[in-house]
Amino acid sequence: MTMQGKVCLLTGASRGIGRAMALKLANMDTRLLLHARTRASVDRAVSELRELSGNPNIEGFAAEFADQDAVRQMAEQIRGRTDRLDLLVNNAAMFSTQRTMTADDHEMTFAVNHLAHFILTNAVTDLLRAAAPARVVILASEAHQRAHHVEDWESRNGYSGYQAYARSKLANVMFGYDLAHRLEGSGVTVNSCHPGLADTGFVEKMFDRWWARWIVPVAKQFTIPVEEAIVTPMQLATSPAFEGVTGKYFKDGRAIPSSLVSHDPTIGARLWNISLRYTGELPDVEITGEHIAH
Repeated sequence: MTMQGKVCLLTGASRGIGRAMALKLANMDTRLLLHARTRASVDRAVSELRELSGNPNIEGFAAEFADQDAVRQMAEQIRGRTDRLDLLVNNAAMFSTQRTMTADDHEMTFAVNHLAHFILTNAVTDLLRAAAPARVVILASEAHQRAHHVEDWESRNGYSGYQAYARSKLANVMFGYDLAHRLEGSGVTVNSCHPGLADTGFVEKMFDRWWARWIVPVAKQFTIPVEEAIVTPMQLATSPAFEGVTGKYFKDGRAIPSSLVSHDPTIGARLWNISLRYTGELPDVEITGEHIAH
């Protein structure tokens, strides 16, 4: 689709894949709304991207995604700045080798990688509808294929940094499917993708243990440049070839099957309801397979 003048919101846009996508979109003469964790990092990204692209229509929003109130405040700020949103790219993510809890009392990886985007996306859905045809692109990962104990979303039964990340990425894929279904017929498409293991510091975080650091040089041989990693999400965000395509999972520019469990309707319904509960939208009651949100 023609991107000139389109309003685009990217999370995690100050570095890595998010920043590379932001620069591409800035060069397409879009209006960019960029998110980063701190005011200093987003201001720096805005300044650099304006200079590199010559595009003055770039604004920054700071929010700590581990803080649900900060995400809500950012959503309100965005709603105060635009009445439409043509593209939402949910990219912000983290990896932690230790189980830590947020101030909202949720496991950090699940909170940042899934719950924050759940809050933000639902808060701006009407802006996407207003701009239809509009697109949501979710940066997931092939790691979701290797998630174990898939409904232990907050790693209550033992913690593995990789498994916490894999489950959060499974949540991303399942959220994408559910959201696509809920927005069917609205003109808003929702797709998730695996960008590839980009050389953005992820490997270093994954093996940040004294006894595992020797693996880093080996693992980095399997990473790809950021410019290569953004190809598929940029296609989903901008290519006319994907107009109207929704509810898919992509890798290397084509739709592929995601894990079997990612299509489980009961687990998907429970994830949606748990997400509502964990973000204060449902009473704090036991979620069962019979308690289905509408």
